[in-house]
Amino acid sequence: MAGAAPQQTDVEGVDGGVGVTALLVAAARAIETYRHDSLAQDVYAEHFVRAAPACTDWPVRIEQVPDGDDNPLWGRFARYFGLRTRVLDDFLLQSVRTDVRQVVLLGAGLDTRAFRLDWPSDLVVFEIDRAGVLAFKQQVLTDLSAAPKVKRVPVPVDLRADWVTALTTVGFDPAVPSVWLAEGLLFYLPSTAETNLIDTVDRLTTGGSALAFEAKLEKDLLAYRDSPIYTATREQIGIDLLHLFDTGPRPDSAGDLAAKGWSTSMHTPFDFSRRHRRGPLPTPNDALEGNRWVFAHKPRS
Repeated sequence: MAGAAPQQTDVEGVDGGVGVTALLVAAARAIETYRHDSLAQDVYAEHFVRAAPACTDWPVRIEQVPDGDDNPLWGRFARYFGLRTRVLDDFLLQSVRTDVRQVVLLGAGLDTRAFRLDWPSDLVVFEIDRAGVLAFKQQVLTDLSAAPKVKRVPVPVDLRADWVTALTTVGFDPAVPSVWLAEGLLFYLPSTAETNLIDTVDRLTTGGSALAFEAKLEKDLLAYRDSPIYTATREQIGIDLLHLFDTGPRPDSAGDLAAKGWSTSMHTPFDFSRRHRRGPLPTPNDALEGNRWVFAHKPRS
């Protein structure tokens, strides 16, 4: 497969930098969708892949991968993204069974949960991401005549800017319980930015709210530079994830939330691989070894 163009880390849309990782996840979701033992269904995912020049030759079905599931990128790593999608789908749907009626997707990327999940009818989904990413997504969805199942509010703002004002201006109400998702986001941010984001979520939420996010625990990300997943991603599609990740020390965001009174639980992806009997299991020199999925709930007063 042809390598992508040299990466830029601060590109507005999905044509480079962190934006192109949204296409990687979309391709993985497409592959997961068409598996006989699929964990998550996203019928829109392959259309994002086909609409972006950066990835026109990427597979959207495992049958299009010469070595199938033995391919570290389109086999194991894509299955990881499929598993993550399912686990976070389940968390969100469980969270809105109470009186939560606001969902906030931080760094929403090409997330189509507003279109594909069965939500309560009076729910609002806020999607925060850069204008270029949301515009690309909207164009693809418009071309498909896709309609969201609930009220969907795109919030085109960079998380490094004043996204709080942007969010509250379009109708988010801090007094109403909400559920927040930071999927594949925090490890691209400097430590201080992650801490500020977690503090801000705490400030914008009332009792009964919830948050899920993905964290990395490695003290030295570069120790996994030669792991099969990162090597295959670099060589097959030209995305150097370790170049995009912030390699500084990570904060203990789960601990910070616990100190603020939230109840938190932390899991490895492999916990859910075993639960669902699908998905990646640990291997030597494993780039997924330090990944953690954190689920937090803010108690009612």
